[in-house]
Amino acid sequence: MRRRKGLTSEDREMWSRVARTASPLHPGRKSLDPEVGKRCEMPPAPPLVTPPALPRFRVGQSALPSPSPTQQPKTPAERLAAAGLRMDAKTHRKMNQGKMRPEARLDLHGMTLSAAQPELTHFVLSCYSGGLRLLLVITGKGRGDHGPLPTRPGALRHQVPYWLHSPPLSMVVQQVTAAHYRHGGEGAYYVYLRRPK
Repeated sequence: MRRRKGLTSEDREMWSRVARTASPLHPGRKSLDPEVGKRCEMPPAPPLVTPPALPRFRVGQSALPSPSPTQQPKTPAERLAAAGLRMDAKTHRKMNQGKMRPEARLDLHGMTLSAAQPELTHFVLSCYSGGLRLLLVITGKGRGDHGPLPTRPGALRHQVPYWLHSPPLSMVVQQVTAAHYRHGGEGAYYVYLRRPK
């Protein structure tokens, strides 16, 4: 069956009944009058405001100054050191020198991120309720897998400090630092807990 162009008289009658009962969504816009079949004139729109001019940009010019290596720490250990000290300086110095012995340890080495997070949360909260203060969390250094897709080596090593500084663990964790080389070095973290209430 071949379709005709345009509306039939029945369609026009039905459309006019519907159009009389409808209210416009945007009253300021031009609308099509179904009876006359031409555009009705509406008041003109306000003039557009031009945005301020941007400064000229030359080829080879940097858009933003790149941060110097001293401003932006690269490794998780450097980021933790830049975060500041939230515990006694003497205890912190002993801990960094490897003179304090961790009271409990958790080895996350080889776990996936989805398996490691609940394990870490359970471990830290149970140690806090048991009155322990210094924990050792082993993440591993991560392997330098240079496959076809770019991946960040050591996903656990990068993610664990973030988890420790996020709720619910942030309520009980006082300080997180990289472990001394005799306790794992870059592949482990000291987690110093707050004193239980």
